Parts: sequence; C-alpha cells; structure tokens
Amino acid sequence: MRRTLTLLATAVIAIAATMFVAQPAQAHGYVNSPPSRQAFCARGQVPNCGEIIYEPQSVEGPKGLRSCHANLARFAQLSDESKPWPVTSVGTSVTFNWTFTARHATSDYEYYIGGTRLASFSGGGVQPPPNVSHTVNLSGFSGRQKVLAIWNIADTANAFYACIDLQIGGGGGDPTPPPNPTPPPNPGGTWQAGTAYSVGSTVTYGGATYRCVQAHTAITGWEPPNVPALWARV
Repeated sequence: MRRTLTLLATAVIAIAATMFVAQPAQAHGYVNSPPSRQAFCARGQVPNCGEIIYEPQSVEGPKGLRSCHANLARFAQLSDESKPWPVTSVGTSVTFNWTFTARHATSDYEYYIGGTRLASFSGGGVQPPPNVSHTVNLSGFSGRQKVLAIWNIADTANAFYACIDLQIGGGGGDPTPPPNPTPPPNPGGTWQAGTAYSVGSTVTYGGATYRCVQAHTAITGWEPPNVPALWARV
C-alpha cells in the first residue's frame, strides 16, 4: 500500500512539473505613450471597447502577426476601424514608451506602418526595466497613420501587440478625433458626451464657456478643459 501511494505521489508531482513547465510565462506590456488603442480604452476614452479596458497589457499572440488585437476574438474591438480612435499629432519622429506589468526576457521590439518595418530594437534576451522607450524616425510618412508596435518575447513563441494612431507632421502631442466632415449641428448649452459639435459651437462646462475649434463627436475623456485641440475657453 505504501509503495502504491509513493508511486502515485511521484506521478502527481511529475504531471504537475510538466504542467508548470508548459505554462507560458506571464509577461505583459503595452505602449502607453503616445497612447495606444488599448491605453485609450483603459482610460475610458473610447466607447464599447469590451474586455480590453480591464487588461490593456494582455494583447498577446504568436509572433509574426500584423493585427492590433493579436487575433484574439475577445479583443477584436482593437481592430475595428469604425471606432472613434483618438489620434496623436507628432512630428517626423516619435518616442514610444512601453510599460510592463510583468517583465520577461525580450528578443526585440518592432514598429510597422502597413507592411513597412520602421525600426527594430534589440532586447538582448534579458528582462527589461519597468519602462522602455524607443525613438522612431517617421520620415517618408505623413498624415494619419496607424503604427503597429510589437514586443517579441525571447523564450516563448509569443509577442505582445499595440496599435497607435498618429497624425504625422502635425507637431504637438494633443489627441485629435478622426475626421468628421459633416457633423450634425449642435444646439449649444452644456457639454455632453455623444454630441456632435461643429466649429464655432459654444458650450458650458464646469462654470466656464468654451468654443469648438475642431468638429468632432464628444466622448468621455474629451471634456473641454482636457482637450485644447478641440476647445478654446472663451
């Protein structure tokens, strides 16, 4: 009986060890500046983002993908181009800042616009610090562009993905909304999320009056004091 129990215990330990080794390393991270799509979702600045609002750091999939959501159905909203993704205005180069909630040995980092690889930075196969920054040259591109940033893990087959919407050649760093050439008229009054505002519309917010300087549809997070690219105080 004792021999049977010993063999059983040994088998359980062996199975547990095998399962432990087979589990992927819990490494997580995303681009928080300029804000990636998952960063904006986590801040509540884009509506109907789904589960990504709770874990912007978890967009993990096999290496070699070219999608914003790492082909994960539960994060499919990140690849929905009909959403009002805020756009950050930048010059001819931009510094991308990664934040890691669980660090892991890194192969490299890659940055793409479409099929063009803009830059690659070695991770040296070592664990990164809590934050990592890369300055990427955007020469040759202008206007609104979507950058795909990839964190390739050194000792697994996976990578982490983040998409960042930029207005290249726009200077500054204020988020601006996607184009909205024909917004319906705004009746004025108190600022409200979900309302379409045209240039020249005036609203009140927090006891102050603001004038719209760029047509857009308001969402939570774009309150007039927060987005000088959209509102000017009167």
